[in-house]
Amino acid sequence: MTVIGNVFLLSVICLVRTLHSPKYMIVFHLAFIDLCGSTALIPKLLDTFLFDRRSIVYEACLSNMFFVMFFGSLQSWTLTCMAYDRFVAICFPLRYHSIVSKRSVALILLCMWLALIGLWSSTVGLLNRLSFCGSLEVQSFYCDHGPIFQLACNDNSINDIMAYVAFLLVLCIPLILIGITYACIAIALSRIASTAERLKALKTCSSHIILAATFFIPLLFTNISAVVSSLNPNTRIINSCLAHTIPALLNPIVYSFKTEEVLNAIKKLFRRNQLGIQNSKRKVLRS
Repeated sequence: MTVIGNVFLLSVICLVRTLHSPKYMIVFHLAFIDLCGSTALIPKLLDTFLFDRRSIVYEACLSNMFFVMFFGSLQSWTLTCMAYDRFVAICFPLRYHSIVSKRSVALILLCMWLALIGLWSSTVGLLNRLSFCGSLEVQSFYCDHGPIFQLACNDNSINDIMAYVAFLLVLCIPLILIGITYACIAIALSRIASTAERLKALKTCSSHIILAATFFIPLLFTNISAVVSSLNPNTRIINSCLAHTIPALLNPIVYSFKTEEVLNAIKKLFRRNQLGIQNSKRKVLRS
């Protein structure tokens, strides 16, 4: 369902010219990384739970960790990028097209990819210095960084520091930036006299708020609970599993049915296809 939904959204954005804008470049990027992240995670997840294949080669484990963490991090920062887009659109509407251009969005997305590749390459690479002489049972549903480095027999303090750095860069900072942008949006909306205009501006943010809430809340709960208390492994696994899989499924649904521009684009494509079918039928009848 995740693959079908995201491929459908990617196709709509590609085929409809009116969606070839900086805003929908970010939506396209989100759908693409959701597709990649799900492909990195769900096949192995199904293999583990449906066929009870619970072992994985060490190198494949590191590869699985890198791609799941990398695409999850990209999702976090893409949601931050969306918040920035809404902030400029509402707070600086007259300068929106000069600030949020295709070039600036492409540059932001490129910087995100390069920074996060560097972060997760070093984080995963540092696991190679560890020795695993005791238990090799990972208390997670995939090769999660925390449960793996905690199994090491030798000093893992550097890995612990990297886990905190990743937590700050992937969850805390994006969430703080999103909070600041929405505080600025709230101030800007409070200055608008018309209630109808306020609601209209707020409606453009509703899709993003839903996506951000479904992504950040479960992950924050899991990470904070793991630090402040001894979280039951099953609770952690179920919560993390939902946090990694549900947002990727919901994103295309939310954008297809809650965003008026995308909904109109889908209707336009549907009408175009109907006309094409009718024209082809007429040609067949004439021949």
